[in-house]
Amino acid sequence: MSAEACSHQCARTQPCQEAKILEDKDPRRSSVATRKMRLHLLLLSFLSAAQSHAATRPNFVLLLADDLGIGDVGCYGNKTLRTPNIDRLAGGGVKLTQHLAASPLCTPSRAAFMTGRYPVRSVLISPASGMASETLVGVFLFSASSGGLPTSEITFAKLLKDQGYATALIGKWHLGTNCHNKTDFCHHPLSHGFDYFHGIPVTNLRDCKPGEGSVFTRGIRMLVFIPLQIIAITLLTLAVLKYLGLAHVPPAVFFCLLCLAAMILGFLVCFLHYFRPLNCFLMRNHEISQQPISYDNLTQRLVADAAQFIRRNADKPFLLTLSYLQVHTALFASKDFASKSKHGVYGDAVEEMDWSVGQILNVLDELKLANNTLIYFSSDQGAHVEEVSAKGEVHGGSNGMYKGGKANNWEGGIRVPGILRWPGVIQAGLEIDEPTSNMDLFPTVAALAGAPLPEDRIIDGRDLMPLVQGRTEHSDHEFLFHYCNFYLNAVRWHPRNSTSIWKAFFFTPKFSPEGANGCFSTHVCFCYGHAVTYHRPPLLFDISKDPRERNPLSPATEPQFQEILDAIQEAVDHHTKTLKEVPNQLSLGNIVWKPWLQMCCSPSGLSCHCDHEKQARSASH
Repeated sequence: MSAEACSHQCARTQPCQEAKILEDKDPRRSSVATRKMRLHLLLLSFLSAAQSHAATRPNFVLLLADDLGIGDVGCYGNKTLRTPNIDRLAGGGVKLTQHLAASPLCTPSRAAFMTGRYPVRSVLISPASGMASETLVGVFLFSASSGGLPTSEITFAKLLKDQGYATALIGKWHLGTNCHNKTDFCHHPLSHGFDYFHGIPVTNLRDCKPGEGSVFTRGIRMLVFIPLQIIAITLLTLAVLKYLGLAHVPPAVFFCLLCLAAMILGFLVCFLHYFRPLNCFLMRNHEISQQPISYDNLTQRLVADAAQFIRRNADKPFLLTLSYLQVHTALFASKDFASKSKHGVYGDAVEEMDWSVGQILNVLDELKLANNTLIYFSSDQGAHVEEVSAKGEVHGGSNGMYKGGKANNWEGGIRVPGILRWPGVIQAGLEIDEPTSNMDLFPTVAALAGAPLPEDRIIDGRDLMPLVQGRTEHSDHEFLFHYCNFYLNAVRWHPRNSTSIWKAFFFTPKFSPEGANGCFSTHVCFCYGHAVTYHRPPLLFDISKDPRERNPLSPATEPQFQEILDAIQEAVDHHTKTLKEVPNQLSLGNIVWKPWLQMCCSPSGLSCHCDHEKQARSASH
């Protein structure tokens, strides 16, 4: 190597200057110096390669809120809720302003997050077999349901576990538990690549917290109160007819009707009494640790366990998925946060969740793991705007300027916070307005961990690293398909050579009451029949210019109106051809309660009450 070449490579550093002087004085000494320089450069190259390899094997901390609106967070524009830790996370990394949930409902959204695939493509919702996703229920409500995420699905946890990662899920699962008996755990997190699970297998509901009402009010009205009214009217009518001598009514008829009414009332009493202990419980791996669940310091307990997992695995790569129960109703907050926010109990819950994010960041800093940890923060879907308590208190969050919310595919239902931080790898303070999806975490995590993607299935997510590192300016998603349960609701198209982002709706929910921003009469919006308005031609928006979705386009206002719809339809046709028939996990038979699948911490099953969590805390003190 000549001194001139050395000078060029080393940018006139001192070792190169010394090599040039030696070459001028003594060729032999110059040759020795050159060999040393080559060795030095080779060593630097090796170290650089080693560092590069280490950088591809980071730890992962995935923080997923429940029903948090994009307008609830300070870094996305909220001025009255205090979220300093989430804001700190965004300030140290990249903020995605068009980050989208693959579904506006918990179960399908979480399936997409875990597998990197549209829920309609997985075994949770099947276009080929029709079934449950065509009905009103799109999530699991009972712990003793047989539906869930089968072992044939591949989660990012399973990929990383195969790469030697320690894996944990702490918090909410909501993707099923058992198939055939109460100990097969076919859908359980431990059957999907997680080494450790501490949380709830189903979801957090109002019914889980005494005094918070019920999500089954509409069902109880239809299945209990209306039948009882009919029975009462029938009994009264028959009694009058018999009294007037207009009809002969045997006493057995009255007896049977009264027995039927008693059975219905008995069903209601049993349901209200037993639902909470049978469906609202904490598990630690395969064992029930608290039944029914206690909300006392629940966030503190779960985040402390998450911190302990990080400490236990500080010397090896790990994946921690901290899936919050907050801010899904029933809302809760500990004494340190209760009545402290400006937005009632909802604001208290948001601020407590933000505190827990700070606890995780502090542990990573303490253990000097922050620079080798990719942190992701998001929500499974938008805020549930229809959540209003019986007292009229608003228990749902804010979706900012966006229309709609949870359970519909207006932007408010699917546009969620999306934050990634990895110091030294992702530039701090970035803001990216390209369409991205919660499905993108699957291929992103897999690539960074060195895990090959499965080749026997379509992965709909895209690796986020080229976008967040500035290696590309455009999202790899040209089309995104927005499903409402079984039904293709809308399509988003971001042409490669355009700044426009077109969104076409094939149907939209009927908000009620008229003029409202949600379906308040039914608590959530539904996906078919009289609950929706169908659009022929589709309702078209340019989201880049009209993010509030207030001004639908027409041939008069958009010259390329028909060409845009034709391109979208062509993409839909291609997408539909890639869908295969799969078993449906959300059929009526898979979502109903099955007593033989019911888990209970009591061996006798007579009293499903225990608190091993309290016992463990007492032992630790």
